[in-house]
Amino acid sequence: MRVFLLLSLFSLSGLAWGEACVVHSQAERLDVKVCQQNRSIPANLFRTGFCQPQLQGQKVAVEFVEQCPMGSFGVCRNATVGGTPYQQDVHYYGVASDATYLKPFCEKQSKGVWMAR
Repeated sequence: MRVFLLLSLFSLSGLAWGEACVVHSQAERLDVKVCQQNRSIPANLFRTGFCQPQLQGQKVAVEFVEQCPMGSFGVCRNATVGGTPYQQDVHYYGVASDATYLKPFCEKQSKGVWMAR
């Protein structure tokens, strides 16, 4: 009964708890995989907006998971999201040399903390 009550409180709060989405996009010469771990985005908004990228000319697959999978080369922790008070951790997979561009973007644009893996 106690567990049920706690889970009910989390669902009523409107915040995602243990929720992430893996976004895999592909185009002719592009293969990108990121995982967005929700920190403070309302659950419905996270699922219907933040995890539904509109990438023209690319094939996009989205999978919802409880936590981001291991194996990322870097994480932008506490990244703010485009002029909102919401935060998420963005995990990057693939080509580790991309960190050269992603780290400054994380720190300056997203106001996050870059953590190399």
